[in-house]
Amino acid sequence: MRSGTNGGGRSRRRSVFLMAGVALVGLVLSACASHAPQDALKPAGGDSRVTYHLFVPVFWIAAAVFVLVEGLVVYAAIRFRRRSDDESPVQVHGNSRLELGWTILPALLLLGIGVFTIKTVFSINHYPKGPNVVNATVIGHRWWWEFRYPDSGVVTANQLYIPTGKEVVLTLESDDVIHSFWPPKLAGKVDVVPGQKNRMKISADNPGTYFGQCAEYCGTSHANMRLEVIAVTPTDFDTWISQQKAGPAPLPAAPTTSTTAAGSTATAATTSPAAGGQALFLSKGCAGCHTISGISAGAVGPNLTHLQSRTVFAGAIFDLNDQNLRRWLRDPPGEKPGSVMPNLNLSEDEITQLIAYLDTLK
Repeated sequence: MRSGTNGGGRSRRRSVFLMAGVALVGLVLSACASHAPQDALKPAGGDSRVTYHLFVPVFWIAAAVFVLVEGLVVYAAIRFRRRSDDESPVQVHGNSRLELGWTILPALLLLGIGVFTIKTVFSINHYPKGPNVVNATVIGHRWWWEFRYPDSGVVTANQLYIPTGKEVVLTLESDDVIHSFWPPKLAGKVDVVPGQKNRMKISADNPGTYFGQCAEYCGTSHANMRLEVIAVTPTDFDTWISQQKAGPAPLPAAPTTSTTAAGSTATAATTSPAAGGQALFLSKGCAGCHTISGISAGAVGPNLTHLQSRTVFAGAIFDLNDQNLRRWLRDPPGEKPGSVMPNLNLSEDEITQLIAYLDTLK
């Protein structure tokens, strides 16, 4: 009987250990990813590298303390467990050397971490000035990002262009509720608060696209409030600024039809799809929400003057192409819950004309 009972106990213990091992392996594997575009542990800029170099030693110190403390707890629980009703563990109360040791050593450890933490805080909150610094204003909306470059007057959305090798100082503002601006590979999170201007700085070592998102729950489409930081060479950045400062390209010429009567040829002009789309843009209320330089001055939605210079739209949740534009124009709130842009109940022909017009906004 006893043997059977002990065997059952050992079997249960093995099952518990097996389940714990599987859970641990699953936990470790869940942290592995071959492609993690928002991996803060792979810094690609100055401030992100500074915080990473603070995080790594603090993490390993914390891990060592955890293993030491938990190891001592487990050791003490096993080594000094009560084996009989009469047995009592050896008391250590009043051991001054031991008590001073476990008081002073953690205090010195925390003091050292505190010194380096304060140094890091001052470093990431030092904002440089001068001609080598790019200034930009970030405005959070539900649920998309607006980017303004005050030195050039350029306004764009969802994709923030920056030059490599230069510090970019961002002024953060909100148009509605609290958001949080977070490009993980370039910097940490900073809240975007209504009625308050916060600041942060970012930089990128190499050209590339760095992904980010709003990191503060802000409503229905919080998860759809994404962003991209596009780092390009300083020369390419200057070229981009020049292109953005220009007005929209003229509409393409309308197609013509030729008819022949009594040996003569007559040419009759027809309205181009792009021109029809522009007329719809003005008549359907789009102009009241969106700015297109020289055409409209709406301030509710993104500036569309150079829409086609971007690769994403609608809070960076869609790649910019005609197919996705059609999906969006059919039913914006259906594609992005809570969208301020209403469903205009456009016909397929009207959508085609609007897309033709939007395709000209290069």
